[in-house]
Parts: sequence; C-alpha cells; structure tokens
Amino acid sequence: MMAAVLPTLITELDAAVKAGSPERSDRMLRQVTSLLLSNVDRLGESEMGVLDDVLVRLMGPAEAGALLQLSEGLCKIDLAPRETVRKLAFHSDPSVAAPVLKHSGRLSDQDLIEIVGTLSQQHQLAICERKMLSEALTDALMRRGDAGISNALAHNPGAKFSECGYATLVGRAERDESLTEKLGLRLDLPAALLRQLLVMATDVVRARFLTASRPVPQAKPAATPVKAQPKQDYSKVMDRVAELGRTGKLNNSAVNRFAAHGDYVSVMAALAFKADVKVEVIEPFLESDRLYALVVTCKAARLDWSATRMIIHNRPNCPPATRREFEQAHEIFEGLILSIAQWTVRFASERM
Repeated sequence: MMAAVLPTLITELDAAVKAGSPERSDRMLRQVTSLLLSNVDRLGESEMGVLDDVLVRLMGPAEAGALLQLSEGLCKIDLAPRETVRKLAFHSDPSVAAPVLKHSGRLSDQDLIEIVGTLSQQHQLAICERKMLSEALTDALMRRGDAGISNALAHNPGAKFSECGYATLVGRAERDESLTEKLGLRLDLPAALLRQLLVMATDVVRARFLTASRPVPQAKPAATPVKAQPKQDYSKVMDRVAELGRTGKLNNSAVNRFAAHGDYVSVMAALAFKADVKVEVIEPFLESDRLYALVVTCKAARLDWSATRMIIHNRPNCPPATRREFEQAHEIFEGLILSIAQWTVRFASERM
C-alpha cells in the first residue's frame, strides 16, 4: 500500500513546491505524517528513506503546528526518518524541537552537543530530560548551561558525569541548596565529593539527606499484602541497652553481635542510645533506600566500620548491598566528621 502511494506523494510534492503554496505544503505535511504513523510497522528502510526526503522538503514552508505534530509523532519511533528528526531537533522553535530532543534515539551525541552549543536554554533543558546522557554531553551542557541546567542534570538518574563534571556540580552546589539536595541523593556521586557536599551543606539540607529516600538499584520483589504489625514496644530493650551502656558494655562487639544474630530491635535501641535520639527515629533508617542515613547514624553512634558493615549486611527484608554501595558507604563513613554526623542525626530527629 505504502509503495503504491509514494509516487503520488512525490508528484503532489513537486507541484506544491512549484506553486510556492505554504498552505498546500502544510496540508501535505500533515497528510504524510498521518500516513507514516499509521503504517510505521510496515515500512522498510527504503520506503522510510523516500519519506525522509519528502518530509524534509515539506518542512521548509510548514507552520509550527504541523512541525510539532510531526515531532511528537516521530520522537519515539526507533526507525524514524533520520534527517527529518535531525532537522526538527535543530529547529529554532524549542516547542517544535523538544519532543525529539527529549526522546529520539536517532540523534547522535555529536548532533546534541552541536545543539547545546548553538541553540537556546529551552533546547538544552529538553536534552536534559533524555533517558540517558553521556559524560561528553553533560560536560557540554554544564559548560554553557546555567543553574537550571545543573539542577535538571543532577535530577536525571540516567545522566553520567565525568570527574570534572561532578566537581563542577559540587562547586555550584555551594551556592544552591536545591542542587546540593539533588546531588546528595545520587547513588553514583563519588564518596569524596559527597563528603565535601555534607560539610558545606546547611543543617536543613543535611537533615533532608537523612529523611529522603535514595533510589535502590536492585529491583524489589513484588509486595504481598500483609496484616498491619503492632507497634514495637522498645521499653524493655531500651532498659537493657541503657544498662549495658552504663556498665561500659555497649561497645562495637556488642552491636556487631546483635546484627550478626539478626536482633535488630537491639541494634536500633543501641544506635538510638549511643546517638542520643529516640529509637523511632532510627527505625526507617534500616530500610533499603536509607543506606546513607544508616551510615551517618552509625558514625554518630561512634561505631567502627566493622560493626557498621555487619548492620548493613544483615538488614532485615532488604536486598543485599552491592559492592559499589559498600565501597561508597565505607568512604563516607571514614571521611565523615563525627561532630557533623552527630549534629545531622539530632537535627533530623527534631524535624521528623
């Protein structure tokens, strides 16, 4: 069907070009767009190549509305006409360019870097929303972009950053609390830069780090409905832990033993006692997406890394921490200043 229609389309296109009629070109562009989208699963490379040539020739005199329809239609098609997509991406109107800039896989990094260097901030922000961004692309965006670009990149979990790129973001975060918070929740932020971020963050932002959930890389198993559990009574275990503390026996070995035996009621009570906060504050820190908060709390409780690692390793109902997570947790733990850890946990507890 499509092969039979193409000669007619090309004849009408030539007539429209000779007539110099923008209205006719616009109408034809909409018709070709509709035809392409309704037959996309049946188009081969050769037919798509012919359509690419037709669309590019029609786009010149077409109005923004027809071009936007085309951009929205092509942006998620794997074999979309390459030159058509490229011409849409380089369009000076960001509303026309945005759909393909955000979604199209037909644009190369070279195309996108060229657009970053020549077109508007609105074009750059659209690129920031792509599912994956390479280091070369994020470097280009940060060289030309403002605070809005930095925040958009930090918020995108699919954005990859070079060491220089991350250092630039952390430097900008010194004057931007919103950027500081977004960076602190990234799993791929190098631990040394996360420590730097912690030191320069305000009390409020550090507290948000503790109370916010960071993404968990492992897929969680499907949840099964369970009956609500009664609220845990910590009074007896807190009395026992307090007695251990008074007699000098609530040390790293004792907490390590609690964790190794899966006695996480005692682990939470020990952390609460040693960090001088309520045990209810500690409860959510044992969830899989609160690893950062757990590390800071263990530091505030004056535990060593061996006990901290045992707590992380044996958290109940949590997927195993990855090697990368352990490495990052260790670097944060070793580099974190005790007074900052203690102040952060206490400040966060007052806000929960």
